[in-house]
Order: sequence, then C-alpha cells, then structure tokens
Amino acid sequence: MFIISSAAQYRDPKESLRLLLELEQALFFLTGSEACRYGLGLHPKHRHTKYHDFFCNRLSRGETVLDLGCGMGALAYDMGRAGAIVTGIDLNEENINTARRRFSHKNITYIVGDVNGSVPEQTFDTVILSNVLEHLEDRVHFLRSVQQIVKPKRWLIRVPMYERDWRVPLMKELGVDYRLDATHCVEHTRKEFAAELGRAGLKLLDSEHAWGEIWSEVVTE
Repeated sequence: MFIISSAAQYRDPKESLRLLLELEQALFFLTGSEACRYGLGLHPKHRHTKYHDFFCNRLSRGETVLDLGCGMGALAYDMGRAGAIVTGIDLNEENINTARRRFSHKNITYIVGDVNGSVPEQTFDTVILSNVLEHLEDRVHFLRSVQQIVKPKRWLIRVPMYERDWRVPLMKELGVDYRLDATHCVEHTRKEFAAELGRAGLKLLDSEHAWGEIWSEVVTE
C-alpha cells in the first residue's frame, strides 16, 4: 500500500487517479475470478445478492419460462424448483454440460444455442435475461425478434447499472475502462434502459435497483 501511495502522490492528479482506478479495476477482475474458484465455478454473488429471489418470486407454478443465456443453470434450477417449466439456452457447450450435471431438474430442459439465432419457435409465458442483454450489440432488434417469435406475456431482465458508483463516470472521464466485463457492449443508465425498451416496443412494469443493477419486469407497450 505504501508503494502504491508513493507512486500516486508524486504524479499529476489526473495521472494518479488513472493509475489508482486501473489498479482497482484489475483487482476487481482478479477478485471475481478467485470468487468463482472459491464457489467451485459459481460466483458467490448468487448467494449474497439473492437476485434469484427477484425472478422466482414473480413466477407461478406451471409457468413456461425461456431462460436466454442461462449459463451454468443456477438460476434456472431455482426457477424449476419453484415450479416453473424452464427451457435454458446457452451458447457455451461447457456451461450446458455443467448445468445438466450440477443443476438438472425434472422441470428444466437445457439446450446449446445462440440466443440470437436458436430461440425455440414456440410460445413462453416469460422470457428471462439475467446479465445477458448488455452483451448484445443490436439489442432493440434482438428484443423485437424474440418478442415476435416467442410472444411472451412479459420479460424479467437484469442488467448492470451505469449509475452504480460515482467512480464509474469518473473512470469514463479519465479514459479508464469502467465496464464490469470487457465483453459488455453497454452498461445502462436507468433512463437509457427505459428508452431502449421503448424502441423495442416494451415498457417497464416494475423495477428495483440493487447491488448496482436494474432488476426489471417488462411488458409490451
């Protein structure tokens, strides 16, 4: 800590801040990686932020659910245990293999596929996007396309929020990569998120802001 402090205080304030914020980001990514290893592949945030409850508490028994970008299936598993009939899709075959091994349930079907081109041509009551939308470039087209094919009554969407911390706009101002993941195409402000949904013909029915994220229930306009 003394070395870092010494290196920072003898620099121009702008360069000092850049150095410290870049170090902070590097530590954040390393912490996330080690947290996953600690959780045997599953990030501890699943437990500590309790975001699964947001999804599960809004589902009814027998409700058909399409979980796009389901990852290793931890959320799908809890939704299946809550009584929903879940189809989980993920592009990563290793994720799906893990899901089938660790998070299998009689109410869940796992499929390897690209959410941009492998959406089942059948109707579902609810579409789940849990930390998925921010990874997509043409989000409006994607939302419109899935709505047209699947015809869900609603969406449950979770995205990281740009307004999560004052350091985020500061990093942007200083040219430091502020994203929580290098594969994120966007990290929305609340206003931007609502506007993007509107362009896709959707609107916010309800939302919560927790743990630097937007947890939302969305319906057609």
